[in-house]
Amino acid sequence: MPLFGFAFGLVLSTVLTATAFAADGDTSGEQLFNNNCRTCHSWKEGDNRLGPSLHGIVGRKAGSISGYAFSPSMKQANITWDEATLDKFIASPDSVVTGNNMKPFNGISDAQTRQKIIEFLKSK
Repeated sequence: MPLFGFAFGLVLSTVLTATAFAADGDTSGEQLFNNNCRTCHSWKEGDNRLGPSLHGIVGRKAGSISGYAFSPSMKQANITWDEATLDKFIASPDSVVTGNNMKPFNGISDAQTRQKIIEFLKSK
């Protein structure tokens, strides 16, 4: 019986670990964007909300969408969004552009989550 209990525990542990990995590993960039960004942003062109549309953000100059009221610091940031800059900004907005209007968003610490969001935005 002790061997059965050990084997059952090992199988259960493996199943739970695999399920947790699959749930985390299978989360799409779109889901992560929706969970972390969609409250204020859209990825649809021209759909400015509380935050500007993030459609075509990779390669775009910060604070440059017409029709959106950017903070003075974002307008003056002199940044062109690339993957590395977006990653830093999503991790800690204030460390990239001090005085931005991203409050209360303080950043996403998980590098994999940031990367999936950036890959999703690159496709939009």
